[in-house]
Amino acid sequence: NTLDADFCVEALNEAIYRFGPPDIMNSDQGSQFTSFAWTDRLRRSGIRISMDGKGRYLDNIFIERLWCTLKYECVYLHAWETGSQARAGVRKWMEFYNHRRPHKALGGRPPAVVYSLKVEATQPDQQEQIRA
Repeated sequence: NTLDADFCVEALNEAIYRFGPPDIMNSDQGSQFTSFAWTDRLRRSGIRISMDGKGRYLDNIFIERLWCTLKYECVYLHAWETGSQARAGVRKWMEFYNHRRPHKALGGRPPAVVYSLKVEATQPDQQEQIRA
């Protein structure tokens, strides 16, 4: 779908602008990721392309679960009128999901809490420097 490919390239452009290009981009073989617009943008930015083989759904299961949860807990519950409203709504939900929403698989803790505890455990000296 051309619309999907255009949206993906627009999101890629924004991410590269805001955070810089990654070394490598991994995706499935969906039409938006095999389009000339997508692959050309990656090549022009010096980003190596990695695509999962067909049928490698397990590689994407975690992100697919996230998208499903986002759609049912946020997107389908709102009737935003503009892209800016949608972006703000999704951003607010992602903040909630990462910092306040309890996750059963993480012992009832949000991902950001688990991640910060892991970082503190593996890099205590760096955490001390950050706090100083």
